Amino acid sequence: MRLILIFTTLAATGSIASAAEQAGPASSGSLFTVLLGLILVLGLVAAAAWMLKRFGAARTVGAAHVKVVGGTSIGTRERILVVEVADQWIVVGVTPTQINTLTTMPRQELPPMPEAALATHPFAVWLKQTIDKRNDKQK
Repeated sequence: MRLILIFTTLAATGSIASAAEQAGPASSGSLFTVLLGLILVLGLVAAAAWMLKRFGAARTVGAAHVKVVGGTSIGTRERILVVEVADQWIVVGVTPTQINTLTTMPRQELPPMPEAALATHPFAVWLKQTIDKRNDKQK
């Protein structure tokens, strides 16, 4: 609103027209300076976005203590999850409108997943191979 008021005031006094006449055509030096500034600003924005993505500014510190151990779907929109917090497992029921604690139990060791179970899922096999290759390269 202020910008419109200022613009109309300047236009009424004729100072915009006189300023345009005094400026004349833009020189190639000033055009180059404007383009260089634009490229610099866009580069800074891209670098800032990359740094946020790379270093994860959106990560929260408190979420590192909570881990989803497992879960199963019991309906179209209902699930039962096992969540690990510190040395305790909490079994929760999750619906679209609420989360209820069903029970708590001490943390347990999970048995290793058998290789036969991975063979039935082609994506699981591919993922295991990719992780193994990456781990071999890092050594």
